[in-house]
Formats: sequence, C-alpha cells, structure tokens
Amino acid sequence: MKTNSGAKKRFTLTGTGKIKRKHAYKSHILTKKTKKQKRNLTQTGLVYKTDLNSIKTLLALK
Repeated sequence: MKTNSGAKKRFTLTGTGKIKRKHAYKSHILTKKTKKQKRNLTQTGLVYKTDLNSIKTLLALK
C-alpha cells in the first residue's frame, strides 16, 4: 500500500511509536494573535486516539 504523500509531510513517528503533529493556525494572519497563542502553537502535539487508526492507514503503518 502506498503512503499518502500529504500525510508523510505532516506527521512523524516518535521512538515509542506515537505520532507527532503540528498545530494549525500558525501560517498566516498572525498579527491579531497574541504572543502567547503563537508561542503555544509552535509546540508539537500528539495525535489523538480517535484519529490514530486513520492516520496509521494513511502512513501505511497498518
């Protein structure tokens, strides 16, 4: 099965097998967002359990 090329650019695997993601809303229209908002959006997060199976399918991990 092929890996979805959009998904492989957006998600990375951690050493323990979890999937890392970036936050949305950090690309443009940053003037109206506070410094605190922008700082918190810079940090990476983990994919939620509910989305895990669909993302693993896109990354051809299943």
